[in-house]
Amino acid sequence: MKLPRLVVAAPSSGSGKTTVAAVLLAAWRARGRVAQPFKAGPDYIDPTHLARAAGRTSRNLDGWFLDRPELLEVFRRGSAGAEGALVEGVMGLFDGRDALGREGSTAQVARWLDAPVVLVVDARAMAGSIAALVRGFRDHEPRVRLGAVIANRVGSERHAQILAEALEPVGVPLLGYLPRLPELELPERHLGLVLAGERSLEPAAWARAADTLDVEGLWELAASAPELDAPAHGLPRERRPLRARIAVARDAAFGFYYPEALELLEQLGAELVPFSPLADEGPPEDAGAVWIGGGYPELYARELAANRGVLEALRSFPGPVYAECGGLMYLSEALETPDGRFPMVGLVPGAARMQNRPTLGYRHVEALADGPVARRGWRAKGHAFHYSTRPAAEPAAWLRVDGAGREGYSDGRVHASYIHLYFPAAPELARRFVEVAAARTGV
Repeated sequence: MKLPRLVVAAPSSGSGKTTVAAVLLAAWRARGRVAQPFKAGPDYIDPTHLARAAGRTSRNLDGWFLDRPELLEVFRRGSAGAEGALVEGVMGLFDGRDALGREGSTAQVARWLDAPVVLVVDARAMAGSIAALVRGFRDHEPRVRLGAVIANRVGSERHAQILAEALEPVGVPLLGYLPRLPELELPERHLGLVLAGERSLEPAAWARAADTLDVEGLWELAASAPELDAPAHGLPRERRPLRARIAVARDAAFGFYYPEALELLEQLGAELVPFSPLADEGPPEDAGAVWIGGGYPELYARELAANRGVLEALRSFPGPVYAECGGLMYLSEALETPDGRFPMVGLVPGAARMQNRPTLGYRHVEALADGPVARRGWRAKGHAFHYSTRPAAEPAAWLRVDGAGREGYSDGRVHASYIHLYFPAAPELARRFVEVAAARTGV
C-alpha cells in the first residue's frame, strides 16, 4: 500500500494538534486533494472536527486496542478512495498506556504506519528554546521519523522567522505556523473540545491560517512515506447478508460511536436504525436489540426526563439492551446534575451523579455473565472517560483483569457500564451482538 501519510503530533496535550490538523486537511481539500483523517487513541470528539475539515468520516487508530495487522487493516479500509491520510496524535508524542509510550501512543502508531511526524509546538512564549525541544523529540526514538515542525500561537512573522532560524542547526524544518488568533481557538468543556456540530473552525479561519503553512511541503513530506506491507489480520473480510436490526441512539445527547465499530456490525449482517431518546417515541418495534452509546446526557437531563414516551418504551422493550457510559447514566434510575435530580429509564439500579473530577483510562475486562455482547469469561478492551459516578450494582457486568474491581451491571438482557468497548479489537463481541439481535429481528 503506497499512500502519502502524515502524523500530526505535539509535545503535550493543548498544543493545538486538532487545530493544525483541521486547517491542513481543509487546505488539502481546497486544493482538490482527498485526504482521509484518523485520530490516534480513544477519542470521539476531535474526530468530528477532522471529519468536518476533510469531508470524510474520521476513524481511530489505537495500538493498545489493536495489534499491528488489525490497525493497518483499519487504516487501509478507512483510506479507501483517498489520495492521502493524516493522523492526529493523542496527548504528547510519547505519551501512552505505559511510561515509555510503547503502547497506545502516537509514536507507536507512527512506527506501525512508517509515517513521518510533524511536531506542533506551542511557541507563544518561546524562541530559541524550540531547537532544544525539537532536538530532544527527534533523538528520543530513532524509529520515529520527525520530519517537520509547525509552530502554533505565533505572535508575528518576525517571531516565526526566529523560530525557523533556531531550527536550522537541528535539521528539522519549520513548515509553517499558525498565528495567535481567537478564531483559531476551539472552546472546551468537561470531556474535551466541543463537538464540531456545535462549534468548529470556520472556512474563513481555515483559509487565513493556511496562508502561513507550507501546504505543498507538508504534502511532499507525507508522500515520502514508504510502501506499507499488508500482514494477515483477524478482522472479517466479507459482508454477510442482512440478518438483524439494531436500534442505535443518535442525537445531541448520544453520539459517541466509533465508525469502524458501526461498520463492523453492518459487515456482520446488522442494519443499524437510529432513534432519538430526545425526540422519538422509542426504538423501532422491529428492532432486535438496542445500543445506547456515550454522549452528553447530563446536558439534556431535563429533556430526556420529559420524554416519558421513550422512557416507557425502553422500560418495556423485550430485547437485549447494551449501553455505554452516557447510556449507563440514561438507563439508571435517575441522573443528578447541578440543575436537579431527573428520573431516567430505571433499568439499572441506582442513580448517576455528576462530579468535578474525571475517571479515565484504558480498561481490560472479563465478562462475569452471558449478555448481549459477551459470554461469561470472554475478555474485551475498552476505555472509560466520565465525570459522573454511581453506586455499584449487582449483578456486575465486568471484572477488571488488572484486579481493580468490578464494572457495570448485567442481568443477562441489559448490559450497561462506563466502558466504551472497541469492537474491532474483539470481533467476537460484535458477532455476539448481531446474533442476539438476529434472534429477535426475524429477518
